[in-house]
Amino acid sequence: MNRIWLPLALAACAAAPAHAQHWGYDGHEGPEHWQAMNPDWAVCAAGQQQSPINLTGAMQADFAPAMIDWADETAGVVVDNGHTVQVSVENAGGLMLGDTHYALLQFHFHAASEHTINGRQAPMEVHFVHQSEAGDLAVIGVMVERGDTLATLDSVWAAMPADSQASPGIAARVHLNEFLPEDRDSFRYQGSLTTPPCSEIVSWTVLTHPVTATPGQIGAFETRHPDSFRPVQPLNRRYVLVSED
Repeated sequence: MNRIWLPLALAACAAAPAHAQHWGYDGHEGPEHWQAMNPDWAVCAAGQQQSPINLTGAMQADFAPAMIDWADETAGVVVDNGHTVQVSVENAGGLMLGDTHYALLQFHFHAASEHTINGRQAPMEVHFVHQSEAGDLAVIGVMVERGDTLATLDSVWAAMPADSQASPGIAARVHLNEFLPEDRDSFRYQGSLTTPPCSEIVSWTVLTHPVTATPGQIGAFETRHPDSFRPVQPLNRRYVLVSED
């Protein structure tokens, strides 16, 4: 597996920094054109383990669940990088996959969801990006459905910069565990970054059960970044596993 180091991981998992080549979600900068925009992004089309995917037909497996150990409350820096709203954190805990520890680096949002479950998109998906000391990435995907208030989301939106050019980011206090449902059954598969350069270096864990946020909370992000998702990619010869917590 290729390695990806911290600065690239932070940029590639959510959006490119201001000096990088611009890409988008529609038109001539949309996902169907990413591979033609930069030779380093050829894997966006040629890769065999691309993300996101439709999570269906999963094989029941007795694998150890991702052991999530996030700080309950942490300071985050909120930025709008032109593609999403991202919250970067430090010393906020992480997760264990097998014998490997991954530290939480940042989380960001997509609307609608990038992954689908049995062909259905959720209104929003949150990606929690983690990195091991070796440079490998593990991402937790959490679906967000319309319903009751997700209280900690208000603190993120309150710190959301006025526009994508606002710099530096704005500090916010975030209760990370509010983003996790009580039932943590999950899908597991090997995939890629969902944005350029689409590197196939991600261990994906997508929770089968959602959290909820109000229509207004979801709408605050949808208005800023509508249709901010890559379409689902072919499964090819991969297996999707599902296990109960």
